[in-house]
Order: sequence, then C-alpha cells, then structure tokens
Amino acid sequence: MSKIIWSKIDEAPALATYSLLPIVNAFTKAAGVDVVTSDISLAGRVLAAMGLAEDELSKLGKIVLQPDANIIKLPNVSASIGQLKECIAELQSQGFDIPDFPENPANEQEEAVRAKYNPCLGSAVNPVLREGNSDRRAAAAVKRFAQKHPHRLKAYSENSKAYVAHMQGNGDFYGNEKAVTMDKAQKVTIALNGNELITIDALDKEILDGTYMSIKALRSFIQKTIDDAKERGVLWSIHLKATMMKISDPIMFGHALEVFFAPVFEKYADVFEELHVNANLGISDIEKKIAGHAKEAEILAAFKDVVDSDNPEIAMVDSDNGKTNFNASNDVIIDASMPVVVREGGKQWNRNGDAVECVAVIPDSTYALFHEEMLADCVKNGQYDVTTMGSMANVGLMAQKAEEYGSHPTTFELAEAGTVTVTAEDGTVLMSFECEKGDIWRMSRAKDIPIKDWVRLAVERGQIEKVPVIFWLDENRAHDAQMILKVNEYLKDLDTDGLDIQIMDVTSATRFTNARIREGKNTIAVTGNVLRDHLTDMYPILELGTSAKMLSIVPLLAGGGLYETGAGGSAPKHVDQFLKEGHLRWDSLGEFLALAESLRFIGRKNSDAKLAALTVALDVANDAYLGNNKAPSRKCCEPDNKASHFFVAQYWAKALAEGEDTELAAKFAPVAASLEENEAKIMEELLSIEGKEQDIGGYYHPDDAKAEAAMRPSATLNAIIDAI
Repeated sequence: MSKIIWSKIDEAPALATYSLLPIVNAFTKAAGVDVVTSDISLAGRVLAAMGLAEDELSKLGKIVLQPDANIIKLPNVSASIGQLKECIAELQSQGFDIPDFPENPANEQEEAVRAKYNPCLGSAVNPVLREGNSDRRAAAAVKRFAQKHPHRLKAYSENSKAYVAHMQGNGDFYGNEKAVTMDKAQKVTIALNGNELITIDALDKEILDGTYMSIKALRSFIQKTIDDAKERGVLWSIHLKATMMKISDPIMFGHALEVFFAPVFEKYADVFEELHVNANLGISDIEKKIAGHAKEAEILAAFKDVVDSDNPEIAMVDSDNGKTNFNASNDVIIDASMPVVVREGGKQWNRNGDAVECVAVIPDSTYALFHEEMLADCVKNGQYDVTTMGSMANVGLMAQKAEEYGSHPTTFELAEAGTVTVTAEDGTVLMSFECEKGDIWRMSRAKDIPIKDWVRLAVERGQIEKVPVIFWLDENRAHDAQMILKVNEYLKDLDTDGLDIQIMDVTSATRFTNARIREGKNTIAVTGNVLRDHLTDMYPILELGTSAKMLSIVPLLAGGGLYETGAGGSAPKHVDQFLKEGHLRWDSLGEFLALAESLRFIGRKNSDAKLAALTVALDVANDAYLGNNKAPSRKCCEPDNKASHFFVAQYWAKALAEGEDTELAAKFAPVAASLEENEAKIMEELLSIEGKEQDIGGYYHPDDAKAEAAMRPSATLNAIIDAI
C-alpha cells in the first residue's frame, strides 16, 4: 500500500483535519493509499525536545531525502517566545512534567533548558522539510472561480497619501551586503574581533553572503518615519517577519518600539531592567512583566500618554481589543500585513476601527522595494480588477535552507563594536565588516545544487506556461550579482528556445509583472526564498482573496514530493471564533488541491489505473466545490468548514460512481446515494453546534477525542464515511 504523510500541526488547519482526514482515508484506501499523520505541531515539537514524544520532525527530515517521499504539509506555527511560553504553560496544565522557558537564563542548568527549547522557536519546520524548490501558482479552476465570484478590493482615494518607507544608503542589510562564491568545500569561520562566533562547513560553489543592520541607522530611520507620518497625517505601522526571521526581526521590532515610546523607556529604564523587560516581545509582554508592580498604573498611563500625544496614530492588529501594531512581535507578519494594506486601498485600521491611509515602515530595502512599488502602482493607477487581472506564478529558491530563511544559526546581535570577519580554512579573509555594538550581523547561504534545480524548474514552467519568465535579481545587490553568474551559466545547458527569459531588479520586475497583470496576462516570477514568500501572499490575496487557495508544490531534490496547503496567518482568529461559537471558517481548498497533486504523484510513479480514477474524481469534486461555491461562510450558523468537507465527499463519491473504474463505481455508488439522500439531515447535524461554545481541551495541544467530537458532529455522515 502506498503512503501519504499528512502533517499534524496547529490551530485552524489542525481542527479541520479532525473532520477531513477520516473522509480522505475512507476514499484513498479504496485505491491502496494509506494517509498517516506525523505530529510536527508546536506542542509535539516541545514534547519531543523534552524527551516525552517521538521527534517526528527529524524523522520527516530524513524522509524528504528519499525518492518516494510524499508529504502533505499544512501551515504550522512559527513560534515567538510568547507563543512558546503559552504552549509550555498549557502542556504543564495538562500534566506534562516540563520546565518553564528560561527567558533570561541565570545558570548552566537554565542555559541547557533554553538550548533544548530554542529549536522550537521561529521557522523550525520549513527549513527541515523544504528539500526542494517551490512551484506556486493558481489552479485554473480556482482562478476561474475568483474571476466569476470576485472578492472586494477597496478603491484608492484620488490623492492617496499611502506609501512605503525603507532605509537607504549603507545602513541596512541591502546596503552592507558582501558575497562570495566558494571555489572548494572547506570550513569557514565567522569571528568578532578575532573571537569565533561560529564555524560552518561551506560547500564547493556555494554562495555565502555577509551583511549587517546598523542599529544606529535603524533607530534614526524609525524616528524619521514617525516625524514624517506626523507631518503627512498618516497612520504609522511597522512591517517585519518576526516569526520566520526569528533572530533579526524581533530585534528590529524592539528598537522600533523603544523609539516610538522613547519617553517611557527612558523614564522607567530602572524598572524595566529590574523586571527583565524585553522590548523585542512587545507591549503585551511588558504588561505581563509589570503586572502587580508598584508603578504598573503609572507605566501604563505613560504608554497611553505617548499614544494620545501628537505622535502619529499607530496601526492596530485588533482594534476591538485595543491591540496595536506593537502588541507582540509575532503579530507582525509582513507577507500577511502588506497585502492587506494594498487590498484596503493603502489603509490600515486605527484604534477606532476606521481604515485610514498609512505609511508602511519596512526597514530593509532588500524586500521593501517590492512593497514600495506595489503600493505606488496602485496609488498611481488605481485598484486592480479581480475579474480581468492576470496571474503571477512563482518558482522560488528554497531548498536546503536557502538564503535568509536559513540564516538563524549565523545571525548575531553583536556584543561589542569591532570587526566581523569571515575567514576561510586557509586563513584567507573572505569578507570583513566594521560594526558597532548591538548591530545585527548575519550570513545567508545558497547552495549550488538547489540553484541549478531552481533554474531548471523555472525553464520547465516557462515551457509549460509559454509566458515570460522573470528572474528577480538585482545586479547591484552583492548576493544577486553572484546568482546572476550562475543563472546565466545554467541556462546554457537548458532548452530555452522560444522562451522569454529576463533578469530584472526588484522594482523593474514588479513594474513589468503588474503591467501584465493589469492587461490580464500571466507572468512567472523566479525569486529567492524571502521574495517567494512575499509574492505568493501578495498576488494571490489580490487575485483570489487568499493565498491559501494557491497550488503549492515542492518537487523534492531526491525525487519525492512535498505539497503545501496555504497560509495560516489568520488561523488564530479562526480558532477563537470556533471556540466561542462552534464555527470554523478555515477553507480546506488548499488541502483538497494538495491531496489531488499528491495522489497524482503516486499514480505517475506506479502507473496505477485505479489511483488515476480516484485522482480524476477528486479533480471533478474540487471543480464542483468551487463551481457550487461551497467554501465556508465567515458567519456563525451558516455552513462552515465541516460542511465543505461533506460536499467534497459527496461530489467525490458521485464522480467515482459515474467513473470508468467499475470496481470503484460499484463501491462508491451507494455512498454517493446515501450522501445525497441524507444531505438535509447531515447539514442539520453539522449546524447543530453552531452558536455554542466548544471545549477541545487545549489550544496548542487539543484533546483528540474532544476535538474530533466537535469537528464530527454528524452521526449520519460519520456512519456513512466509516462504513466505506
């Protein structure tokens, strides 16, 4: 029997799995495919770190190196320190004997505990599983549905003041970057003033980048954006990715918080030092730290005074509950927040819940240039037309921890001023940097085999789609200059006849792509890892309403397949609604599409007619799901995620009953009939929990029995599915 591994993860998609997976297994087993789970949730990883559970992530890290790997990967939590502490507290409350997270280790024992927990922070899962490059695009049926049922994009005002602000000159990562391509495999040492920070094993032909963010320049830049926002009368907001970039971006977030609330941090510096306040964790953590302190009320009033002063308004992440853009670093996820700014007409929400024009502050110009041009394009040309706009497909370099998303082990907040050197094993200094205390220094890496595969995949997609293939590479950026040399070399070995392949800097590539999109034309963007993330949220949110509807395929270098199912940025709000009123608005379309591709992969490998019939029937079901608009409603007491699973099961069974495989037709004809005949009763049972609070036994670590009961409330549907 063939096997698909379905990741057990967190939040809304984890809840959806309790309802969907029994249906999936009932259908796939009929064609000899077993779908099994692997727990890579934050809670599962915490328990594994403490020796109380199997290390499923490490196991999957070995499986992705095998030619028959087949994994459906749902979005998981990239945990901040605050989320990790919440997860640990929940597990402790459930009886698990695990220690607290030592935020400020005071001895060797606490240092050891911290070291065990550290791998659970940030993007712990993706670098392990992404042993291939990314192929993300909108499925044709999804694009047709979006154009037929367009979601709403907000118009821009005639003289919109919205804009993106970023650093310029030599202060940011872009301006300070240096890069080399290794001419042989050898050890490379990063040192500060001659003292080793880390030694790595660099590979032959690997690109190494070194760069740093000047904290002095960053703080000056932040203050300037605050002053400019006040002068222009726009809302102020910071946009980073403190989840994925778990070392660098929380530090930048903390500096922004300290600058905006400088009077508070100056006046209460002694109290904050006493309480181990860490600005990187945001105001919510500060509120917890000062709770019960003699000056608690005074400090809270001081924060409020800054907000109420003549400073610009701060963007809110939750106006209803008074949570600002500074609430917590993990609330700030640029690839989720910036598409909203563009979608909403250059606006974000203030504390009154009003959408007002804003300045989006993105310190590092490396990626800010993309968002700057996206917003400027809409300010100049107006909002997009969902019914006619074209598509952006993306081929992204991400295999083997490519570029910034793999830089965590080589990122440092410098403890002293001086010289950072990158030195080869033979003593050759490859790069050096003069830095100040507190600067953020990091090295990113891009290995040669993934780069070659990335170029191959881009050409392959170009041959299939017959549209321009644009490599987003800037010859003035040190890293990209090295990449361009490789791209030009590897293109010579591929069949590019008739293809339009160009290399453009970020601003030019954005303009080129947007002009085509406005004309209803499609373009393939070939990008590095971070831009991949930004583009494959921005464009799908504008085109489709959500990035969760993108087809996301990772052809693994070893020959297997990893199928990702969309973004989870809104998943916490989905869970909150479900717990409050039994309604889960998570759309499992990403899972439906990923499953079809996963089954297709097995079918191609094994030339299995029965499996091919099962896959074709699922394609029909997915088309029917879209065509009949069975996506979950956002409103309580209307069909939700559970109902969407029922309809896919109904359409899938019907397609099998009417299919060419006689054995499957005979098996599923009575199933299709039962699902159709009992539709009214099943819907009544599914809606029976709507409007009622739900107890699933935990947020990060639900009780399986409770969660399954909440997500499978239809006895009639369960009986039909379980009897297949």
